[in-house]
Amino acid sequence: MSLLITKWSEKMEKTGNALVLIILGLIVLAFPLLGLIPYALITGFIVLILGIGLLLSGIMEMGESAGLGILQIILGIIALVLGIGFIFNPGLFGWLAGFIVWIVGLFLIIAGIMGVISKADGSRWNGVVAIIIGILYVIIGNLFKDNPALLGVLIGLWLLITGIIMLVMKE
Repeated sequence: MSLLITKWSEKMEKTGNALVLIILGLIVLAFPLLGLIPYALITGFIVLILGIGLLLSGIMEMGESAGLGILQIILGIIALVLGIGFIFNPGLFGWLAGFIVWIVGLFLIIAGIMGVISKADGSRWNGVVAIIIGILYVIIGNLFKDNPALLGVLIGLWLLITGIIMLVMKE
């Protein structure tokens, strides 16, 4: 009897979690920036703390190595600016995420071209695949940079799909 109650309880918990994910996914799809804001805030606070740590470390380092101290202070200031920017402007977070995806796409295209030219591993197809994926990354990165709310839409879709999968899975 106890095993039956435990199984029923686990199934209800899983169903409840799935429904919460589905509802959150629909809300975020309706209001995409709601999906972006939590990530931007959390990242903003982490980067802000990193910036404060780098600033303090740079100030303390100035006695031993002025060059390293100055570098840490500069990185700390950059981190502070980014952290504050993420906290007060979630669109900056979306833009930066798009820029990073764009840069990765550019690297993939360059690596793919090098793979095609050098015929790495005896085949040019590895390079061709890297070029195609790189082009997709550049396109997606540009979309995120132009409209950070698209990142929120992706988060909403992820929540929705994860909830649906949890709901329909047997065990």
